[in-house]
Amino acid sequence: LGLTEPDAGEITLLGHAIPLAARQARLRIGIVPQMDNLDPDFTVRENLLVYGRYFGIRKREMEARIPALLEFAGLQGRADTRIQTLSGGMKRRLTLARALVNDPELIFLDEPTTGLDPQARHVIWERLRQLMSQGKTLLLTTHFMDEAERLCHRLAIMDHGKLITEGTPRELIARYIEPQVVEVYGDGAQDWVKAHGMQLAQRCETSGETVFCYAADASALVHALDGLPEDAKVLYLHRHANLEDVFLKLTGRELRD
Repeated sequence: LGLTEPDAGEITLLGHAIPLAARQARLRIGIVPQMDNLDPDFTVRENLLVYGRYFGIRKREMEARIPALLEFAGLQGRADTRIQTLSGGMKRRLTLARALVNDPELIFLDEPTTGLDPQARHVIWERLRQLMSQGKTLLLTTHFMDEAERLCHRLAIMDHGKLITEGTPRELIARYIEPQVVEVYGDGAQDWVKAHGMQLAQRCETSGETVFCYAADASALVHALDGLPEDAKVLYLHRHANLEDVFLKLTGRELRD
């Protein structure tokens, strides 16, 4: 923060001009990087103590804060555990707790649940909701659309470094996507959609072996699919439109490097 000069315009963060007052701003923010950068030579407690020193927090004061941070991270009883013995989910929760040592008003999180199993991901989501309920502001980046849809009050979609849209999840879904989606797949899916599905949906998109049919009301489409014989080799999934549909419509379905 404050190491790179803006190409144009001005930057302010929490009322502080950046980079002029970057140090003051850093004291009021927390950072959760994409990759855990905990010190493997230290214990859980020592990682928190050392990080607190960067903010000028005295050892005695930091010692008093550690029990609450460990409870938040679900690491009670692990204070003297070496980092290399922790699971990936434990390390991620500790990295999140470490970002709270200075009681920040604003927390930046770079893909906070990348590489975690579903159970660990849900635990992180619960902790983030807890922080929001305390009045803290979270700014996170993610490629998991369900994560953005569950957590964000407001979001922005970026493509090739450019902002292409922003709004609440519900606003974006209503703005760009028909309310209902039918995913048609199976050996006979594409032929059936060409012959019948395109007449029953507003639009259809093919991705791999699945055809996505979008409609304001998909009842006619579903009725037609339900009437197919078992040997038609056509299966389907009927669901509501979601944020992933928005993202793929705006950025394309082509594989990105």
